[in-house]
Amino acid sequence: MTTTGAPIAPEILRSRTAVAVTFAANGLAFASFIARTPAIREALGLSTGGLGLLLLCLSGGAVAGLPLSGPIVHRLGAGRAVLAGTVSNMFGLVLLLVGLVTGAVFPAGVGLVFVGLGSGVWDVAMNIEGADVERRLGRSLMPKLHAGFSLGTVTGAGIGAACAAAGVPLAAQLVVVVLVLPVVVVMAVRRFLPVTETTPEQKAAGAGALAAWREPRTLMVGLLVLAFAFTEGSANDWIAVAMVDGYGAGETVGAIAFGFFVTAMTIGRLAGGSLLERFGRVPVLRATAVIALAGLLLVLFGGSAPVALGGALLWGVGASLGFPVGMSAAADDPARAAARVSVVSSIGYTAFLAGPPLIGQLGERIGTLHSLLVVLGAVTLGLLTSAAARPLPATSEG
Repeated sequence: MTTTGAPIAPEILRSRTAVAVTFAANGLAFASFIARTPAIREALGLSTGGLGLLLLCLSGGAVAGLPLSGPIVHRLGAGRAVLAGTVSNMFGLVLLLVGLVTGAVFPAGVGLVFVGLGSGVWDVAMNIEGADVERRLGRSLMPKLHAGFSLGTVTGAGIGAACAAAGVPLAAQLVVVVLVLPVVVVMAVRRFLPVTETTPEQKAAGAGALAAWREPRTLMVGLLVLAFAFTEGSANDWIAVAMVDGYGAGETVGAIAFGFFVTAMTIGRLAGGSLLERFGRVPVLRATAVIALAGLLLVLFGGSAPVALGGALLWGVGASLGFPVGMSAAADDPARAAARVSVVSSIGYTAFLAGPPLIGQLGERIGTLHSLLVVLGAVTLGLLTSAAARPLPATSEG
């Protein structure tokens, strides 16, 4: 991706900041509860396998919404689609809150379905808007936008660790999130790029999601995103529990491990843009897969909590770029971006659907920590499919 010497229009700069805020808000909404999965397990009286099935509700909601997200963005525009996703997400957090207060699994599960549904639409919409801004800027932007998501998760993890250490109930923490985040998102989407009138060509592209499912490159990019999403999502969902169950650490240390992971992922994404522009997508993705493998092995076989925390840092760096680079690759052709991003996201989020119950059920038999061995397969798949991210001939590397 080349950098042009022409001045950047003010509305593009405003939109760049607004999209970054939207990514950060999405990350904070997610980390506001996922960093405290041990507290959810305790409040609802769940086993490790039961927690995995509960998290399946979150992934199921996301996967259900993703195939519809492309058409929703085409019909409503990215800004309104983000708002619709935010409303669903916040409603789901309210239901989760009700479940935590009452100790009832049912409202918590339904709430996570709405959280997942909203997150899926929100995710695709902000990625489409971010890819549009990236093209207009003429430089790599998506890793930094996903760093915004990671900064949101770091903030959420920090809040979660502090609240856990202070004995603040997760339900009280969620009340603040539900009151504050929608205001932030509304203010951000008002600065998105103006919605232009849809041309007949764009309408045809928007209706071409089925055709995108038959494109070999799009499917391979989807597998790439799936691999890195599983690598990232397994840590998001289970690293805190693995520290508690595998190393006998307290909930605070579990939240710190999650914080280490997302902090390292944030650093990787902030540095990723320049690395991608210098070395290209494929070499950088292959290098990050190797780093993720090293970190995962330290978490699994490090033998102590401090070594595992160091592994969490490497794991975070290694998982940092697969998802944003996959989104950029899917959006290389502006006319087909919405359909392809929707398809790639749908494939990628399958990792979030299969991951929680798979690791949860394995955790019941061999322990949560050792159940993370399955992530080795995901890292290997990411390494093998990295070549799919090579830019289309009409675009330049990066």
